[in-house]
Parts: sequence; structure tokens; C-alpha cells
Amino acid sequence: MTTTTTAAAAVATASGGALLSSPLSRHHQQRRSSSVGSPFVAIAKRRQHLSSACINLPNPSPRFSPVVAAAATPARSSTSTFHGPCYVVGDNIDTDQIIPAQYLTLVPSKPDEYRKLGSFALIGLPHDAYPIPFVEPGHETTRFPIIIGGSNFGCGSSREHAPVALGAAGVRAVVAESYARIFFRNSVSTGEVYPVESEAVGMWKECSTGDIVTVDLAENALINHSTGKQYTLKPIGDAGPVVEAGGIFAYARQTGMISSARSD
Repeated sequence: MTTTTTAAAAVATASGGALLSSPLSRHHQQRRSSSVGSPFVAIAKRRQHLSSACINLPNPSPRFSPVVAAAATPARSSTSTFHGPCYVVGDNIDTDQIIPAQYLTLVPSKPDEYRKLGSFALIGLPHDAYPIPFVEPGHETTRFPIIIGGSNFGCGSSREHAPVALGAAGVRAVVAESYARIFFRNSVSTGEVYPVESEAVGMWKECSTGDIVTVDLAENALINHSTGKQYTLKPIGDAGPVVEAGGIFAYARQTGMISSARSD
């Protein structure tokens, strides 16, 4: 099942489920310097507001020119372009490989535990197949802001900790052939990473970990500066503004669907 579904579908399904139970993106938003600057929401109250709201999401943000960057430039990003070295994985990367179950006791709303989640991102990958660690031992963040994967990325359990761990590690976008439906929805709901689909099949086989790439959401393109190849991406659609806002709660506050959290 492909996941170029809009955020509107994800939000509509989420109004009565665990998808809307996560205030997990606050620290990630602070790291990106684009947070709304309010305390964590009270989940039960927000569910009540959202379940009764009619949510109409806007169109994606305006288009910008793609980033043209030399392969030696450091990682950087804007609201529509992400640039830096990529980490390449194959098909069927499951949530236990993204963040093993023993780390699910970490509470993302606590800053120190949020950072710990990032340090364990993709630690479940088999070392023989992936000898380059995604996060270096002793570090809390990765040097790979972009993940390139195959089909069915994020399969397995429905744990919200999976996209949260990637976001905490510093990932801005995942580009895969397809996603497990719940992982895609959790990525949008938490606002931690942009889940982008590639048009081409097997793109991950033409890229190598460490290649310098640019993901341009506005132009629906991925440029591999190391190989000189360019790939077409499927539009992220109405999910983009929700991720950019920092997740469904932040988006709902920005658009007035729910009242801002009180600063008691």
C-alpha cells in the first residue's frame, strides 16, 4: 500500500486513536528553531477538541528553487529543502530495527530521554548488513539528516517512538519507495520527519551511505550530488504543512482548530 495519502486522511482516521496521543515533537521543533513556543498539550483535552473539529488542511507551502550545492558542503536544511549525507537502507525496515522495544520506556516529553531515543535510532539494524553506525557510539545525533530506503519502510509494530527516534537523532526526511501505513501517519502526526516517496523503484540501490544529496520537497526531486543523478519524488501533499508545523497538535493550534495551551 502506497502512502501518498494526504494528511487530511491521516487526521480523520486519527481523531479516535493513539495517533493523536503524542506531544512528542516539541524538543524536535526547538532543535529546528521553528517551534510554536508553548508547553506540552494535555492529551485528553486535545482529543476532545480534535474529534469534534472539521479539519481542512491547506495546500503545501510555496515553491522554492532547488538547492544547488557542492558535494563537500555540510548538512543544512530549510522548510522545503534538506541537504547532507544520506544513510541507505533496504526493503522492509521494521520499527524494531528503527528503535528496539527495550527503549520504549523512554519518555519523549522529557528532554534527556528524548535525546537518548535519538542515540538509539536504527540501532536494531544488523551490523553485518550495515557496518556503518547510523549514530556513532557516544553520540546522541547522527551525521545523516536524510535516510533513503526501499519498500515498506516502517513495517512492524505501530510504535510512535519510531519516527520520534529518527527525529531526535536529527533526521529531517526519509525517502522510500513505500511506507507502512501507520509509520507514515505517525511521522505526520508527530511532525518528526517528512515521509517522502520516490517515483523510481530501486533508487536506494543506486545510492550509497555517505552520498551527498538534496531533497527538494517543492520541486519533488532528490539530487545525488555524489553520482550526478536526479530522481523524481511523489508530492507529499497536505501532509507537508502538518509536519512543518511540528505535528498535528501544533498545526491545529496554528490554524485555530484548538486553543493554544495555557501558560499556567
